[in-house]
Amino acid sequence: MFVEVKEQSYNISLALAVILFGGDKYMQVDKPESKGSILVIDDEKITLRNLMHILKKSGYVTTGTQSGKKALRLIDEKEFDIVITDLKMPKVDGQTILKRVKERYPETEVIMITGYASVESAIECMKSGAYTYIVKPFKIDEVRKIISQAISKRRISLDNRAFRRHREKNPDIKIIAEDPAMKRILEVARQVAASSCSVLITGESGTGKEVLARYIHEMSARRDGPLVAVNCGVFAEELLSNELFGHEKGAYTGADSVKKGLIEEANGGTLFLDEITEITLQMQVKLLRVIQEREIMRVGGTKPTKIDVRFLFATNRNIEKLVEEEKFRHDLYYRINVVNIKLPPLSERKKDISLLVHFFIEKYSKEAGKNVCSITPEAMEMLKRYDYPGNVRELENIIERAVVLTKGDTIDVDNLPDLHVATFRPKRGELPSLEEQERNYIKWVLDHTGWNRSRTADILNIDRVSLWRKIKRYGLERCR
Repeated sequence: MFVEVKEQSYNISLALAVILFGGDKYMQVDKPESKGSILVIDDEKITLRNLMHILKKSGYVTTGTQSGKKALRLIDEKEFDIVITDLKMPKVDGQTILKRVKERYPETEVIMITGYASVESAIECMKSGAYTYIVKPFKIDEVRKIISQAISKRRISLDNRAFRRHREKNPDIKIIAEDPAMKRILEVARQVAASSCSVLITGESGTGKEVLARYIHEMSARRDGPLVAVNCGVFAEELLSNELFGHEKGAYTGADSVKKGLIEEANGGTLFLDEITEITLQMQVKLLRVIQEREIMRVGGTKPTKIDVRFLFATNRNIEKLVEEEKFRHDLYYRINVVNIKLPPLSERKKDISLLVHFFIEKYSKEAGKNVCSITPEAMEMLKRYDYPGNVRELENIIERAVVLTKGDTIDVDNLPDLHVATFRPKRGELPSLEEQERNYIKWVLDHTGWNRSRTADILNIDRVSLWRKIKRYGLERCR
């Protein structure tokens, strides 16, 4: 017999549903936007009912059955995040369930339910791949904690699998991206790489603007030519002019020979000018002429030199605002902004965090001559919760530090800096209002406590009623 209880119509208790429908053999409790999918198998109706009720309240999509045979069919039809099974059952026992799960879905975690008399058998199952066991009668908090840890471990396993597949499909690409927005950006980058048009890459510091510039170069027909990267913000005007355009012999005291500038060095390839908004108006005029005429004049020279260079530009500032304020020339802006690619902050592409973590672990493990190959679920969860004001560069530094500090082959929470402090960044260059700050902070604390309202209220130093009102006011339930 089948009973399906949807969240929208769940207005009677699960126990009453069981009584009304009689000898229930298979039931499902579904909740939108769940924390994960769980299959529960137990021939004892009360145990099955209690477990499913706990899991439903905790936000999991839960399927349950009293039949081991039906459980095997369900496992063949669908992959679950977690399987919780009684060890001792007629016909099909927990060991058989465990074997089938591990054969089909190695990353699915299996939790055994057992009585005190069968603990030794449960431990044997752990040697065969079970995550852990729960002893009857179980405590609700213990069950929730174990399942949360098992879900975290499975996600780490899936992250590892995704990273391996990503590297197999893209062995030569240095940009790690599974986030849909980043994939669209890479598609645009591949399209513009086929042309020689100028590209302006914008985004916060540390988002990977130079990495994307290198990607465009490597995807272009100029890949065999040089890629010259220049940070305009580190040079004074006279020095930048000399570096970009070069000089003739005798152009000034100490100029004992002809020197090619970086623009000439990039001939046949790509010139990437980072922090383009830092150059002076006078230098902007010179650069505009180079882009328009495709020729340069060395310092002290009298004849122009033709160049064949593709220009890429980047800035972390609001260049449109600088143009409005007449701090950046309109004509140069239109020349460099033929195509604009805006890189999102890492806080807006959190699906990529796990892939980036594994990429940096592999990179710095090799550099350090160590065998660091994994990260604990607790450490990964901490990294995913953090907001990264320094973006990908900050994450890279965190992992490099962790690889150096860990004494084993696994990064743990103790190897990470304190990442518990929430950070809130301005959007579109605008400072957030106090109300936005409050909303974001309350949501961050709620997420951090697993939406435990009592703990959240204690951290915020307000009562539960006040917290409830703020949750309603800011519509935070919809973000859960």
